[in-house]
Amino acid sequence: MRQLFSSKRRCAGLALLVAAALGVSGGALSQTGPIKVLVGFPPGGGTDVIARVLADKLKDQLGVPVIVENKAGAGGQLAAQALKAAAPDGNTLFLTHDHSVTILPLVMKNPGFDPAKDFVAVAGFATFVNALAVSGGTPAKSVNDYVAWVRSQGAGKGTVGVPAPASVPEFLVKVVGQKYALDLQAAPYRGSAPMMADMLGNQIAAGVASIPDFIENHKAGKIRVVAVMGSARQAVMPEVPTFAELGLAGFEDIPYYGYFAPAGTPKAVIDRFSEALAKVLTQPDVRSQLTAMGLAVGHMPPEQLASRERAYAQVWTRVIKASGFQAQ
Repeated sequence: MRQLFSSKRRCAGLALLVAAALGVSGGALSQTGPIKVLVGFPPGGGTDVIARVLADKLKDQLGVPVIVENKAGAGGQLAAQALKAAAPDGNTLFLTHDHSVTILPLVMKNPGFDPAKDFVAVAGFATFVNALAVSGGTPAKSVNDYVAWVRSQGAGKGTVGVPAPASVPEFLVKVVGQKYALDLQAAPYRGSAPMMADMLGNQIAAGVASIPDFIENHKAGKIRVVAVMGSARQAVMPEVPTFAELGLAGFEDIPYYGYFAPAGTPKAVIDRFSEALAKVLTQPDVRSQLTAMGLAVGHMPPEQLASRERAYAQVWTRVIKASGFQAQ
């Protein structure tokens, strides 16, 4: 009997040592060191603001610093590549919307990452819509006004800013141009912040980006959102019609926001972060800030975010193919 108790003690001690080595406590991996959240766009844009709102609250839930690192360039491609290269320990995550994870692999032959192999979904937190907005330098207050204004400028030519090349906004510019027989050219920027700066300075007459990118300046009357994607008007700007109402079908499936980690990140780490995010999203001040930016807030656990990404990819595979776009 004494030998049996001694054997049990040795086993228990060994289990504790293994748990300590793996960072396991209470059935979950403990977080070591600060968490770096990569953002693929410059400071000041909608995605950057969202990342910082959440990081401030997540540090309290997780008990470690949560640091936002802007790795801007190529529509989030550089940040995605950095995530692929990161250690799968939960200390590096990628906060992104649909473009970087879903659209880039559809429009580039070799983006430098394969989301299905290199990434794992951690948690989603919102959906949103893209919109067409005009600058204060134009007299337009509606899509029809904008179309008439472009035609008045000569030969029906116009330039429309987009936050990244070969993005959903760029495809939307092409479809709008086709519908109204305009020669609209998409002007890709390195994120929404520099695009917005040019719109505010009347250097460019129109832009397509997300509601979070436009909402503040729309409310201030500095720009005017004239149409939104999605199947219904947005609560934050109910006066603005959908593209479907204007006869542009096929843009009803709306984008998402979520966190991704390098493939191989332990499930316990992923679940811990996802649970912390779920708690943050219940906080009234967080929900009000994100909702005011035009987001439809809702927690998506890892499996739901992964499913959402796959479904979205299927929709846009068809749209991109129908457009005749060839992967570069």
